[in-house]
Amino acid sequence: MQALNPQEILLPVKTGFIAFTVIAACLIDLLQFGGPWRWIRPDFAALVLLYWGVHQPRRIGFAVAWLIGLTMDVADASLFGQHALAYTGLMYAAIVLHRRVLSFSMASQVLQVAPLLLATDFIMLLVRMLMGAAFPGWSYFAGSLIGALLWAPISLAFRLPQIAKVDPDAGLHVP
Repeated sequence: MQALNPQEILLPVKTGFIAFTVIAACLIDLLQFGGPWRWIRPDFAALVLLYWGVHQPRRIGFAVAWLIGLTMDVADASLFGQHALAYTGLMYAAIVLHRRVLSFSMASQVLQVAPLLLATDFIMLLVRMLMGAAFPGWSYFAGSLIGALLWAPISLAFRLPQIAKVDPDAGLHVP
């Protein structure tokens, strides 16, 4: 796949596409994995919320992050509010740091995104441990690192609908 030109003007993102990606990420998170696979599975909802928080900070915000978090708490049958708290903190970081993250190359963006995803998992773990859960081990954070590695392919895939098609006859961009 060809790298995208950072100076290229992209078409606006459709609200339906943002909603579709967030809902799809939540549904993927609801898939059940057993054994060691559950520890290396990234939190797709957090990853997609982070992506849209960085790329479209005015279109998605705290309310969406909070509602998605509460939805994931209910669907996951986990402590009510832990995902909501973590996702809201993640959205805050995404909105505050969006210009910084976007100023880096794609490889450097991965290094910027990894601590944000780790912090999200740390917040959820801290809430669980405050409620009496035992520390699950360092493998608990593997999903965050894999999620950071997925940042580049997800970024490229989510930008594809925004690229204007070139009309070879006229040499103009056609939306």
